[in-house]
Amino acid sequence: MMMPLGIQTRMNIIMPQYQNNTMSIGPTVHKRVTRLLFCRILIVTFMLGLATFIQFKAKSLSENSLTWIYVIIILHYVFSFIYLALLKRTKNVTLNIYLQLITDNLLITALVYVTGGISSIYSSFYHMVIIYSALFLNLRGSIIAACLSSILYGSLLDLEFYRIIHPMYAPQTQYSFSAGYAFASIFIYIVSFYTVAFLISVIVEKEKFTRRLLAKKASEFNKLDLLHRRIIESVGLGIITIDLSGRIQSMNQAAQSITEKQFETVFNQPITKTLTFIPDTCLSSKKQQKEPTEKEIHYWSNNEERIFSIAVTPLLDRKQFKIGEIIIIRDVTLIKEMEAETQKSKQLALIGEMAAGLAHEIRNPLASLGGSIQLLQKNLTLDLKNKRLMNIILRGRKQLENLVKDFLLLSKNSPKRMDEIHICQLIKETIESIKYAAAWNDNIHIQHMCLVENIITGNQTEIKEVIWNLTINAVQSMPDGGSLVIKSYEMNTKEGPHVSIQISDTGCGIENKAIGDIFTPFYTTKERGTGLGLAIVNRITESHGGKLSIKSTVGKGSCFTILLPISRKS
Repeated sequence: MMMPLGIQTRMNIIMPQYQNNTMSIGPTVHKRVTRLLFCRILIVTFMLGLATFIQFKAKSLSENSLTWIYVIIILHYVFSFIYLALLKRTKNVTLNIYLQLITDNLLITALVYVTGGISSIYSSFYHMVIIYSALFLNLRGSIIAACLSSILYGSLLDLEFYRIIHPMYAPQTQYSFSAGYAFASIFIYIVSFYTVAFLISVIVEKEKFTRRLLAKKASEFNKLDLLHRRIIESVGLGIITIDLSGRIQSMNQAAQSITEKQFETVFNQPITKTLTFIPDTCLSSKKQQKEPTEKEIHYWSNNEERIFSIAVTPLLDRKQFKIGEIIIIRDVTLIKEMEAETQKSKQLALIGEMAAGLAHEIRNPLASLGGSIQLLQKNLTLDLKNKRLMNIILRGRKQLENLVKDFLLLSKNSPKRMDEIHICQLIKETIESIKYAAAWNDNIHIQHMCLVENIITGNQTEIKEVIWNLTINAVQSMPDGGSLVIKSYEMNTKEGPHVSIQISDTGCGIENKAIGDIFTPFYTTKERGTGLGLAIVNRITESHGGKLSIKSTVGKGSCFTILLPISRKS
């Protein structure tokens, strides 16, 4: 049988796209071929049941035809198991499908022959072969199946028409179909074979294209989803989403770190009960409220105050309906501390400028006054009362000189001279000197432990002033005696190696509300204090690149810690 010229031309144009399209076995293809074999067995079983019904009920076929139908059915079963065995042994699915295509066409041709030839109802089975050929072998396979079906079916009807073979269902009867009817049947079936081949191939190709497009879109969506998750997880802000009922639906890593909660333990839990530092007032009371809100929350955790900035933004769907809320949490504790330090530095700078100007204005008249008093003291003979008055004047002059000295220390921004300082030796000298101070009490026991081997770079006079001021403060806080402990050792911090100096006492301690103000110039809790000592200590420590901290409990004592960087030369 010849293929129409138009079909042949179209086939030649389209088929090169599928020349090298062979399938290697994979999980999806394996399942599809297995389903094909299963469907084949179902169809053959249906045919077996139909043949049995015909034999026992209708009796429209001869015994000889029924026998051959049983043989064909058995061959279908045998070939199905052979294909299944080959599928497990070979990775080339294309070869397996081509074997099925050929054997199925032959078996269908035999079935058509034994069930009536041109009048057989089973000639439509050819279309099933063409369909699954298109599913597995694309256009090329479906065209081959259509060609083979056309050749076999056309040959069968030609052989019957020219009396070369006789229909098995009635071998003794005369052939009753005209030439026009026979060739019309051949033509109609051939056209239907190729039509089905092309239509199914187009449908299959569109389905595969759609599947590839969906796979591409799914891949892009997965990449976008992964990127979104990466961004959410990488950002330093804590991000929490809740539904309209206020239950937690998601938390990023930063939120888990800030709140110290694991997402698995708080999922679908009410946020106000799980994260108690978030008050109800932060959340929108109205379901459709779309305006973002932001508040600062002060929260105590592990005896430390933390400040959170909480921004609440509505979570909207595509139709701009509110479906929940996005809560963004920032730990602004360090930022607020830096702002406070900056503000304090500005205040100290202003006070320093005023102190420097005031010190210079007082210094010259004070020097003239002091010199004049000393000359008068030498040249005058004073009685006891006047000597007492002169001593009061001299003490007042000395207090003013100390005040001017403190003003000048407070006004200095950085040490002018840098020395190599041995901390252990400096502390020993300070301990020896403190015992001659007016505030010293013999009931005070000093413990000194120094484990510093490296040297630090700084102004030795100023560092000694720091240690002296802290030590004299500790002594003054223990008027009835107590324990003064001075420890110094080396430690590593994020900024590098440092020397830590801890000066602790068992004195009266400092109230929590006063701790934030003790480094402010002129703030004092002493009756005769100037309020400049700790301000000077803080200024000197910062000018040397160090840090000063304090821990104090009322009635138990205080502990001042100084961190100073170790010299690079060490």
